[in-house]
Amino acid sequence: MSDLRRFKAPHTHGGITRRGFFRATAAGGIVSAVIGVSAGCHHSSDEGSGKSLVLDKNSATKVLDAYSSEDYTAEPSQSYTLSLGSVLRPAEGDWIPLTTAGATAAPLVVASVLSAASGEVLPVVSQTQMNNTTAVIYDVRCSDSLYAWIELDTSTRDWTLYVSEFADGKLTGSVQTLYQGTSDYDPALFSVSGTSIVWIVEPSLQGKKRSDASYCYVWNVGDAQATTGVESNGRFATAPSISSGVVVLTPRVNAGSGVYYGVVAYQLSDNLKTKLDQIILPQSVQPYFATQIGEKFLISIEKSYDSGGLLGQMGTYILPSSGEGVLCIDREPLAGSLGKDGLYIVKNRASYVLVDVEKQVCRWLYATDRSLDFGEFPAREGTSSSLVTFSTVKAPDSGYPASVCVRCFPL
Repeated sequence: MSDLRRFKAPHTHGGITRRGFFRATAAGGIVSAVIGVSAGCHHSSDEGSGKSLVLDKNSATKVLDAYSSEDYTAEPSQSYTLSLGSVLRPAEGDWIPLTTAGATAAPLVVASVLSAASGEVLPVVSQTQMNNTTAVIYDVRCSDSLYAWIELDTSTRDWTLYVSEFADGKLTGSVQTLYQGTSDYDPALFSVSGTSIVWIVEPSLQGKKRSDASYCYVWNVGDAQATTGVESNGRFATAPSISSGVVVLTPRVNAGSGVYYGVVAYQLSDNLKTKLDQIILPQSVQPYFATQIGEKFLISIEKSYDSGGLLGQMGTYILPSSGEGVLCIDREPLAGSLGKDGLYIVKNRASYVLVDVEKQVCRWLYATDRSLDFGEFPAREGTSSSLVTFSTVKAPDSGYPASVCVRCFPL
């Protein structure tokens, strides 16, 4: 029997279910409870943002030209072979979330984890909580303390974001329903760190609510309600990135002045209340990926624009908010980036370039043998003490995709 209770919602934009309720349902033997969202928002879309950063096109150091170049020769500390169809997601800890193919059509996809230390893959969520035959597990994220996933109804395009405490490769608490949305809103973009989860809800470009604002929320284990941290006057440009306790978001800013995106760093520990740093990109320039490593932003731009100066050109940029001492990797970005202590790692087609600023050298890590043309993708982002990659590998005899190779490199 369900006990339905409304709570006061901070927004009334339709489509997304912002009416909360506590609901106890038996779902795979796990009790599910719906979390509410507290009223108010720390940073509204009309908050003052400042001037955009327009830099001279020749003001950056193009490291691929200026630095020496050599092969990266270190061997991986671990290398694992996983089943075909395994897709890893970025994580900060010893456990890396991934989706794996189900043994049968039900479930079609299993939410799983990989132990970076041992290579063991464990199923975490094998049955959907939505309790219907058309629901599938759509996306997953985790830390060593929290596991989150989205389920999507392939018939209606409704979706739900779930989270649970997690340890030793399995769920250890009750499943919490954080958010529910309809086809008018895209499935949430989300990131997990420690005992916190940050997610973005934004209108679908094809939906009836495409002119609605977007919102970023945060929830911590033990919170009775989620917090609305940031409002964007339109869609965010990228998914949230969490790096060493800093959340980097890319909201639309300077409402009424044209299309401007901010790259903004917020403090995770106070639920995004404190804005730590920001860069306002030139008009119309949309970032592909953004994070913060140390005191510097790492911003990827996937195409060149007719205006905007340096930051209007395709490439990955490493810079402080002042715009001084910019480093540029002038290649098309293909994935998120990571690094630590003056080392920056950027995917470039089927390889990675590891930029060592102190030694002024670019080292090239090439994809594993027989991997597909697009090479290896990262399972880390932001500040990290290791590089974990995964790629689909072809069988030596048939040449068809046969397995997934995971490699771990300490930094």
